[in-house]
Amino acid sequence: MELLEEHHAEELFGVVDANRAYLRQWLPWLDTNRCAEDTRTFIRTSLQQFSVHNGFACALRDHGRLVGALGLHKIDWPNRATSIGYWVTERAQGRGLVTRACAVLLDHVFGELGLNRAEIACATGNQRSCAIAERLGFTREGLRRDAEWLYDHYVDLVIYSVLASEWRARRAQESRT
Repeated sequence: MELLEEHHAEELFGVVDANRAYLRQWLPWLDTNRCAEDTRTFIRTSLQQFSVHNGFACALRDHGRLVGALGLHKIDWPNRATSIGYWVTERAQGRGLVTRACAVLLDHVFGELGLNRAEIACATGNQRSCAIAERLGFTREGLRRDAEWLYDHYVDLVIYSVLASEWRARRAQESRT
């Protein structure tokens, strides 16, 4: 993982563009990302968030190749909470890349940032994304009906969360095995 910076814009856009049909099933922002300059604008916004300690976006790489992104949407500092977002290309799925990257991200969220809660929201039909939250020990809290507009229809979102105490207990258990 590495923080997304402006020099990543062309590479990131190329990955998004090459995977547009697949990503469109789950991500609502593809129609606003039509060229590398749109990606550069997203990265600038993300870097601004990072500079004021209110979230960030990172590149996800596999053997040096950019295959996705993940990060924190924003940070609710008064409540010490955040939400995690991620996506990966279809070809990069099924090897645990996102699960491992999210685990590193959660170590940062509950360690260096000192937050208490992290949330993941997944479309109910996105079984792979839901499985990531479940593998990481998140608790399914509920369902937000018709919560996200995907181009021509609404999708329900499953809400998962994990608390700092739960994450620390999980990591302690992993280190004993």
